[in-house]
Amino acid sequence: MSKNPTMDYLEKRLDRLYLKQRLGVQRDHESQVFGQGRNFFHIENWQLGHALLKSGLHASGLRRRARRNATNIQLNHHDIHIKELPEVFDGFTILHLSDLHVDLSENITNALIHRIQSLEYDICALTGDYRAETRGPYDKTLTEMARVRREIPGPVYGVLGNHDFVEMIEGLEAMDIHMLMNEATLIERGSAKLHIAGIDDPHYYQVDNLEKAAMHIPPDEVSILLSHSPEVYKRAAHSDFNLMLCGHTHGGQICLPGGIFVTVNANCPRLLARGAWDYHEMRGYTSVGCGSCIVDARINCLPEVTLHHLRKE
Repeated sequence: MSKNPTMDYLEKRLDRLYLKQRLGVQRDHESQVFGQGRNFFHIENWQLGHALLKSGLHASGLRRRARRNATNIQLNHHDIHIKELPEVFDGFTILHLSDLHVDLSENITNALIHRIQSLEYDICALTGDYRAETRGPYDKTLTEMARVRREIPGPVYGVLGNHDFVEMIEGLEAMDIHMLMNEATLIERGSAKLHIAGIDDPHYYQVDNLEKAAMHIPPDEVSILLSHSPEVYKRAAHSDFNLMLCGHTHGGQICLPGGIFVTVNANCPRLLARGAWDYHEMRGYTSVGCGSCIVDARINCLPEVTLHHLRKE
């Protein structure tokens, strides 16, 4: 690997083999439309598809409404009951932001900043996809993410999504965003403990390592997993995580009336592709995202930010 300040940072920060794998997949497949990842077709890399989608919205007369919807970010509250939760963490609140795509539309990013201002929570969890493109420069992404970070007063934990390059970690961590790259960290209140783990993108890059992320978490202590995509739900549940927060699906973003998905871009049951769900003893929540992908448009699926309130069962 060629030496530069970013590579020096990553080589000190990450496991050597993991870094080599991540960079290799980025070089080989950053523009690939077919193959790679858990879905055969990747519309985010198909530039003609972007133009066709925009043209279709204009032709249908829905473009203006769809753009308004994209900035109409909803605030949702979600109570999560965990019987093993220590009393001192009862009411602990997590601000969950996913699929921000902050460089796609300044209007959407401004709406996000406006929505999260004055909210009260203990920590913020970011479940990936900070930029709109899957390749190319990411300077604007980091600039816009810095604007968002300034509006979040407390600790922030994040993971990478399938749109994000591993090189972005240095800039994100310079903003005091604790990136969890197949790692876990600990929040303590007195003798009580809450573990926050995070894995790299399991959808496209498939360099997630649940075993490494969970290896130091005692099975009798409460743990929360951050993942970009819900696709690892089975392995996560059998790894003793109490809660999994994720995104990636955008809830369909452009849906049929009633919020019915046109397609699901994740290899998981549709019931797990939006909102709250359970799998065995693990609670889960898949955010529909606060940004938009490909085009600044939402139909029958408004964007969201979510406040998760932990409750002792």
